[in-house]
Amino acid sequence: MNRYPLWKYLLILCVLAIAFVYAAPNLYAPDPAVQISAQNSATRMDDAVLASAATALDAAGIGHFGALITGNSGLIRVREREQQLAAKRVVQQALGFDYVVALNLAPTTPTWLSNLKAKPMKLGLDLSGGVHFLLEVDTHNIMSVYLETKATQLRDRLRAAGSEARYQFVRVEGGRVVATFETAARRDRAALLVSEGDFRELLAEPADADGRFLLNLTPSPEVIAGREDYAVSQNLTTLRNRVNELGVSEPVVQRQGRNRIVVQLPGVQDTAEAKRIIGKTANLEFRLEAKGEGLARESFEFRESHDQREPTAWLERDLVISGDRVINAASGYDENGQPQVNITLDGDGGRAMSRATRSNVGRRLGVLFVETRQRTEEQINAEGVVEKIPVDYQEKKIISLATIQSALGVQFRITGLGSPQEASELALLLRAGALAAPMKFAEERTIGPSLGAENISAGVLSTQIGLAVVIVFMLFYYRMFGLFANLALTANMVILVALMSIIGATLTLPGIAGFVLTMGMAVDANVLINARIREELHNGQTIQGAIAAGYDRAYTSILDSNLTTLLVAGILYVIGTGPVQGFAVTLSLGILTSMFTAIMGTRALTNLVYGSNRNPKKLWI
Repeated sequence: MNRYPLWKYLLILCVLAIAFVYAAPNLYAPDPAVQISAQNSATRMDDAVLASAATALDAAGIGHFGALITGNSGLIRVREREQQLAAKRVVQQALGFDYVVALNLAPTTPTWLSNLKAKPMKLGLDLSGGVHFLLEVDTHNIMSVYLETKATQLRDRLRAAGSEARYQFVRVEGGRVVATFETAARRDRAALLVSEGDFRELLAEPADADGRFLLNLTPSPEVIAGREDYAVSQNLTTLRNRVNELGVSEPVVQRQGRNRIVVQLPGVQDTAEAKRIIGKTANLEFRLEAKGEGLARESFEFRESHDQREPTAWLERDLVISGDRVINAASGYDENGQPQVNITLDGDGGRAMSRATRSNVGRRLGVLFVETRQRTEEQINAEGVVEKIPVDYQEKKIISLATIQSALGVQFRITGLGSPQEASELALLLRAGALAAPMKFAEERTIGPSLGAENISAGVLSTQIGLAVVIVFMLFYYRMFGLFANLALTANMVILVALMSIIGATLTLPGIAGFVLTMGMAVDANVLINARIREELHNGQTIQGAIAAGYDRAYTSILDSNLTTLLVAGILYVIGTGPVQGFAVTLSLGILTSMFTAIMGTRALTNLVYGSNRNPKKLWI
């Protein structure tokens, strides 16, 4: 009556064995480390870079070990967590800003577990902390770009008006667009033209200087505030897209103040890669190759990965489109097996590209890769000491210069990229969205538990005390069946931790509450079963009959209550965010594992002890 077939015992043992293996990595605490990666994906890490970093750490008296290269990044473990931030500063000074140096935690999981793809469970910011970035948006740059765009539009408007509004120069200076004319009549005609359409948001002010007739177009404070707000909002959206591309669990990306954005990444292993992708200001500019000579053209170098012989090329100053018109980008290979990026534009971008290329078939179209980078410069501080400081600069290089064969539309491709990694990175950045303005890292640090270490310790202690009380109560009140319940409860916790580690779920402080609730629900199921067995014994059932009836008749009640709770947990996950979702995930998994251990697990133990004895004399319950 109370016997299991062999396959059920084997199934339980197999599940427990797998659970112990995949829960085991959580017993190994990670080492503090600094991670180094190149600013450009085309640049490779080598042993010489790690050797330079190690030499700098030795000179600073910072203990380190375990330097290794994985892929295109290097990792150096630091012996003391308190020295991690100092190690990061030392390595950054030694290598310069051609490399990204970020804080990280290096796993200490044994090799045999790693070979089985076993990883420790991710902990949220409120438990073990994570990486905190404070980024400052360069709102001055967005106004510069805005004014340059207005200057280009003004040139087009004045050219279309003919000789009556002919200008000498149109340039950006002093935070405004300045147009110069030979006569006051032409200046007044230009003022009339810019009093409508796209120029109404600029304040037009005539002025005379040194016999020249000027028209100053100045953005109003409202326009400046609106453009700055747009830049921060656009960067906020782009950062969220980039974080989603990185696959980070429960990140925090939010605005702080007028021009700052906070990014918190819990459970991130490759923080150097995250910093490089998040902070990179990558964009594209499409320009026609310049014809003839004049001020309306610029010279640009080709990227090092480009295989053309010509070192530079002349492109027009006016843009056809920029990367903010890209709505989708995917990396791939052309017919020759070379990396390429397939581009899809929005409607306005497609129309602008079609107009520019339709009338210029046979000319070459250049694609500029634009990114804000940092270089190291030396300066003398107030104490007379020479120190290295990071300086931002914008780098524009040609990645493609191809002849226009026919009019282009909303879809086309970019070739001439140096490697598949470079194509993949460019596609990711364009797909996530272009940054409206450059950003710099104002602060970077690892953050501790946001609720405080003392509160977490108190929470863990209360959980341990509660668990101990439950175990003692079950042993005292249900004796042998209480022991079965406690063993099943232990197995339930191990399986739950293993599941969360396997699926990569992030454990937060509310998630611990889900653990505690799971323990209560698992014990509650056994309480129902044991109470039912006692009732059957009092009604005159035999011991074997009481055990069978207790499990069979309590099963329906346990199933109904757990399914109801599982439905509520699913609703919490769908409508909740952050910590609420963490609680819902832990609770949902806990319900499934407790159903397995509290019913099937305890029944297996009961059958082992009492199933072989057909007529037990006494039942310890």
